[in-house]
Amino acid sequence: MRNPMIEKYLDELIERSTLDVPAWNIEKAKAGATKSGWNYIDGCMILAMLETYATTGEQKYLDFADAFIDHRVQEDGTIDGYDPEEYNIDNVNAGKTLFALYDINGKEKYRKAIDLIYGQIQNQPRTEEGNFWHKKIYPNQVWLDGMYMGQPFYMEYETRFNNKKNYDDIFHQFFNVVKHVRDPKTGLYYHAYDASRASFWCDKETGLSQNFWLRALGWFSMALLDTLTKCDRDAAPEKYDELKAVFVDFMDSMLKYQDESGMWYQLPARGGEPGNYLETSGSAIMAYSLLKAVRLGFLPESYREPAIRDFNAICDKYLTVNEAGELHLGGICLVAGLGPENNPRRDGSYEYYMSEPIVADDAKGVGPFLLAYTEVRRLGE
Repeated sequence: MRNPMIEKYLDELIERSTLDVPAWNIEKAKAGATKSGWNYIDGCMILAMLETYATTGEQKYLDFADAFIDHRVQEDGTIDGYDPEEYNIDNVNAGKTLFALYDINGKEKYRKAIDLIYGQIQNQPRTEEGNFWHKKIYPNQVWLDGMYMGQPFYMEYETRFNNKKNYDDIFHQFFNVVKHVRDPKTGLYYHAYDASRASFWCDKETGLSQNFWLRALGWFSMALLDTLTKCDRDAAPEKYDELKAVFVDFMDSMLKYQDESGMWYQLPARGGEPGNYLETSGSAIMAYSLLKAVRLGFLPESYREPAIRDFNAICDKYLTVNEAGELHLGGICLVAGLGPENNPRRDGSYEYYMSEPIVADDAKGVGPFLLAYTEVRRLGE
């Protein structure tokens, strides 16, 4: 089911981008940066571009994606703008692009860069129970976002290059999140928890943040799905099936909060409250996760309809043409997080999540939207 309007939108974004300043990194643009460096935001977009290439066969998408990553990765495998010792799990996300590009063009520097990022995984600080800290500046904190940023890369490396030695560690980290972060009443997952109970934003008994944030929920759905797809089930069938059951349960829980429009609210469990809004990035992730899961047989065919309704609603509400004839995708929450200690505004309250800027064309929304589109394209084939 090809949609020329969506492909035109992607082409326009590429035309407005340079290798140093991509049009989709709104955070960097707002900060006045002249180089975007190495970050999860660009990683989201380049991953989506590579998947668009795989789906459409359009060489221009591969060419830009490869040029973008090649521009940052040096011949010795070091990466401009990347410091493994920051221990920022977000920065692992862009490393996922290296697997696909290495398979396509065999550049040895990409293989070296993969090993460099895996080195961060090996040394990432952990909670007492064994989960990666989200960042060195967020000690003992586990965020749903970080599960997506790190675990699929970790699983793919283990499957391809490390004889699956650390499969148990990966499954253990997911099952800890289910144990600590899942709300049994709703089946939803809180944005994060602090294993030390020390952060100002957390409940001092549970360590949990206050709310279920849509994009974090989306990241977790992709973390589950993408990790499962990188796993060799035969190497750990019981744990694989258990994690798959976690994913199915989570999708069922999320569907209970789908708005009649087809989309989801910024805080899904509080739809209709003042200031809450239908948000693009998390809704697009849900469309992608549902459609891909149906295609892979993780979910039955009946789950396709709510996903298509969601995707169409995003297109109808937020994919617009301005007076100059340019396409833009709106309704994207720019960013949301918790802390650090010197930023008390980010306290995880309802008011906080409503206070963050809503923007157009940011890759945290565009990337998932394009991924969902690749699944829609596959339906027509």
